[in-house]
Amino acid sequence: MQFIDLLSQKDRIRAALLQRIEGILDRGQFIMGPEVTELESRLASWVGSKHCVSCSSGTDALLMPLLAKGIGPGDAVFTTPFTFVATAEVISLAGATPVFVDVCPDTFNIDPDLIGHAVDEAVQRGLKPRALIPVDLFGLPADYDRLGAIASAYKLWILEDAAQSFGGSFRGRKAGSFGLVGATSFFPAKPLGCYGDGGAIFTDDDELDKLLRSIRVHGSGIDKYSNDRIGINGRLDSIQAAVLLEKLAIFDDELEARQRIADTYSKRLQGRVVVPRIPENYRSAWAQYSVIAASAEEREEMMQALQKEGIPTMIYYKIPLHLQKAYDFLGYKRGDFPVSEDLSSRIFALPMHPYLAEEEIEKICSVLLA
Repeated sequence: MQFIDLLSQKDRIRAALLQRIEGILDRGQFIMGPEVTELESRLASWVGSKHCVSCSSGTDALLMPLLAKGIGPGDAVFTTPFTFVATAEVISLAGATPVFVDVCPDTFNIDPDLIGHAVDEAVQRGLKPRALIPVDLFGLPADYDRLGAIASAYKLWILEDAAQSFGGSFRGRKAGSFGLVGATSFFPAKPLGCYGDGGAIFTDDDELDKLLRSIRVHGSGIDKYSNDRIGINGRLDSIQAAVLLEKLAIFDDELEARQRIADTYSKRLQGRVVVPRIPENYRSAWAQYSVIAASAEEREEMMQALQKEGIPTMIYYKIPLHLQKAYDFLGYKRGDFPVSEDLSSRIFALPMHPYLAEEEIEKICSVLLA
């Protein structure tokens, strides 16, 4: 059994994708070819944003807006410790200081009630509060109604980390469209993924769009040999754009399949483990289907039982960022973010992809319910 099945999806798009790739090979425009422009237009329309700037990875999609807004030394950027390291890593790469805020125990997303305290602490440490990076974890958008009000009160701008939530929505708005700017990842395992690395940035801000396009190509001005600012090599290649265009054509259907699978899991496993809670007016993209065991010991027992039956599992995330060696210098200690630490000790993810068969779901649930 596959944790994520990309081969069944490949068979579905194979003919159309090979035709696109053949066209790229014939033209020889391997980076930033017409497929990239087409993809940006399609993605912007799908999300409902004025601009889409594609880039070479989800990490660059987070880094580029920080560079565009001049985030740097002495600045505090607030985010969650219960996420993949890239979210905090880009803050450090920009020269700023990550300031962590614990998550809600039911949605796993940043807790709006704790942001004010984190801002006050940052100011006491001599940092200047600048930006907030909420993470839409496992496919579920964060609470942008409350986050928007808090960010406004503290004069923070919001960079939505939609790396896992592309395809999700909140009150009818698509993930990627919240805050000043949204960033997503097209890593192959994501709900919409390419066959390498890729990412995209969404914004309605015209000036920010121009800055992002410059930063993407080494801070280019009138051409790539005229450099107006410090940038990066953040371009998307044409073949990855072709892959994404064909996957986008079947994306809505795949999202419906993910929802059906999640509904089946939740119905069968409710009461055995803590299943994900999707609040009213939200839709998850179901990048992961993560459940919570009663204890670390029970999690280990469940994962071993599944493994014996050839069923793969994963833990997202076994070490919160504030306890990672790379962030020792921030001075956090065990106990500082109790919800994140508790989740890390009990959470684990089950296979989730649009091509998971009913008999596979039944087998997974039967093992856990035994």
